[in-house]
Amino acid sequence: MLAVHVAFLALLVGTEAFFTWLAALNVRYGARAVEREAEWFDDRLDVDDTDELLGYQRATTGASQLEAWVGLALVLVVLYAGLLADAVAAVESLGFGTVPSGVVFFLGVVVALQVSALPFDFFDTFVVEEIFGFNEGSPGLWLRDKVVGLAVALGFTAAIAAAVMWVVQSFPGLWWLGAWALFVALSLSMMVIYPRVIAPLFNDFEPVEDGALHDAVTDVFDRAGFECSQIYVMDASRRSGHSNAYFVGFGATKRVVLFDTLVEQMETEELQGVLAHELAHWKKAHIWKRVGASALQMGVLLFVAYQLVTGPWLYDMFGLATGAGKPVYAGLLLAALVLQPLSRLTSPLENRLSLAHEREADAFAVEVMGDGEPMVGALTRLASENLSNPFPHPLYETFHYTHPPIPERVRAIRRQSESAGDGTDDTPAANAD
Repeated sequence: MLAVHVAFLALLVGTEAFFTWLAALNVRYGARAVEREAEWFDDRLDVDDTDELLGYQRATTGASQLEAWVGLALVLVVLYAGLLADAVAAVESLGFGTVPSGVVFFLGVVVALQVSALPFDFFDTFVVEEIFGFNEGSPGLWLRDKVVGLAVALGFTAAIAAAVMWVVQSFPGLWWLGAWALFVALSLSMMVIYPRVIAPLFNDFEPVEDGALHDAVTDVFDRAGFECSQIYVMDASRRSGHSNAYFVGFGATKRVVLFDTLVEQMETEELQGVLAHELAHWKKAHIWKRVGASALQMGVLLFVAYQLVTGPWLYDMFGLATGAGKPVYAGLLLAALVLQPLSRLTSPLENRLSLAHEREADAFAVEVMGDGEPMVGALTRLASENLSNPFPHPLYETFHYTHPPIPERVRAIRRQSESAGDGTDDTPAANAD
């Protein structure tokens, strides 16, 4: 059993240590890249003083690493101080059946996770984001978001936990298949539920029915042969100065959501370029390919979880009952702790599909716009406005980036434009040193 504990700790601590090293490597590399490409930052990003950009990268990296290590320490304390066994004993003492016991347990896990994250989220919002001029929210709004978010999380957790535990109880030899079917159904349902039910709990969405913005958006739709009558501007500026846009839903539920910060920051053609890029994910069936890939990944993870939960060693490690009376809900949590670092370590495989889709979407946007400059302007403006360092370390990029770095995207767009007879490529190539 000692060897099992050593392997378990090595997996959790070793994985976290690797990603901390990777984050530190990326910060050092970014500082050298900024110095090396100072002229490009000034000309392309209109950033002549890069100290703020580097400071933001260091601050966000440091805060995220602190949260990760404190979170891991809390998990290990819960496991090795016997707190997990105590929690299971408390749940079992209620005398509920398998399904309600699992629901109560996972509701407790959600509350514990959200409460433990509060200090870090508060620090990130009212210290880091405030210092660098991104925070627009108040403590009252922040607290309201947390209360509403917790209520939503508890509601979904209760429903999902009840469904999964019922499947586990009813089909003990094949529950991973039933849980997989539930995951696929939930993924599809959330594409409709999130924009119509959950998102409005946190933000106001103003329909864009006429005016210059409506004309600009519908112009992109017409060029791409796409139909969508639901266009909304979201009041993101109530909380943050960061900007974004997204498409969500399918069929008659499709809608376009633009952050008001994006509308304010971008020129019309740049905004159209962003929309054309997002539109490509629908026109090229990227959404459905990602749903399929996620379903495949989840199927594998659930099968491995089934193998872990079926055996006795996870329960034995932390003083839990084995055999017919074992608390499967606790086994599922422990299996998730094993699978989470494995999922992080294999993230480059998942990222490859996303990177390919993003490159294809950029190319589609250039075709729709008939010119690469709107996309180039949009990408560089996003990097500038969000204080993003566009030069990640190649190894960090491999594990973390679902989009190609902006210089790489700009070079590809320029090459595409050159082949069509316009534009020249003045974008530096990122190189490791």
